[in-house]
Amino acid sequence: MGLGRLLTATTALGLGTLAYSYVEATRRFVVREFTAPVLPAGHDPIRVLHLSDIHLTPGQWAKQEWLESLAALEPDLVVDTGDNLAHRDAVAPLVASLAGLLRVPGVFVFGSNDYYSPKLKNPATYLSGGTGVDVGGDWERPRDLPYEELRTVLSHQGWRDLNNARDVLTVKGTRIAFTGVDDPHLRFDRLDHQPADATADLRIGVAHAPYLRVLDSFNAAGNELILAGHTHGGQLQVPGFGALVTNCDIDRRRANGLHTHRTPGHDASWLHVSAGCGTSPFTPFRFCCRPEATVLTLTG
Repeated sequence: MGLGRLLTATTALGLGTLAYSYVEATRRFVVREFTAPVLPAGHDPIRVLHLSDIHLTPGQWAKQEWLESLAALEPDLVVDTGDNLAHRDAVAPLVASLAGLLRVPGVFVFGSNDYYSPKLKNPATYLSGGTGVDVGGDWERPRDLPYEELRTVLSHQGWRDLNNARDVLTVKGTRIAFTGVDDPHLRFDRLDHQPADATADLRIGVAHAPYLRVLDSFNAAGNELILAGHTHGGQLQVPGFGALVTNCDIDRRRANGLHTHRTPGHDASWLHVSAGCGTSPFTPFRFCCRPEATVLTLTG
């Protein structure tokens, strides 16, 4: 093959891959299912819908329709691990898309893209840990997304705000104690390292970004289950290799899916990291990492 043909073929392959990655990110939504044996014996199974990294902007009709369809899954509990917004006018379409799910008991924490709008950056910086949000080392840029409006709406609908907070819900007769932190990626987390509620039937730790300091604290406190997002599953995965990056200090093997986490001297916690269902509007691409929500069935 001549050099010209080789360049043409390489260009065509690159453009084809880019086009596929755009379609995967914006159209190929999927619901994944896992089972975690974390309930005491004799308790009824609980279906948890884990949402993360929606990154919604007005006009993302396909994503909004898919979010609306998730209510048909009839979960018993919804856990939203943040990065809901990517535009100042996204709260209203987000709430409309989640209307059916807001009738279900739920909890939420925030991520950086609930506070700060994404900025255009060189996509290659993501491969070295870049975030798409540039607010400086001290995170002093004014928060320009309507996070307080989002907090108010979700709370008034009955979802519990777990940003650096604890709360308790009873779901299908099971008393669940939650410990949550504000976004660890922004260093907004305030971990008190206190033991989780030993009187509850189940203890769950919730965070946006699965930094090891947070996972260690949740595990040492006795949370049987930990839920997080943030990684986008790497957003770009290579078949046979997996995620290229995680955008935090968790290992690539656990960039998404159900795994365990254990600190010395403690029983292992189940850990689910969601690959999320959105991207920055400036990098609307995924490869071998479809946008997702997860139904996590909790069993005895």
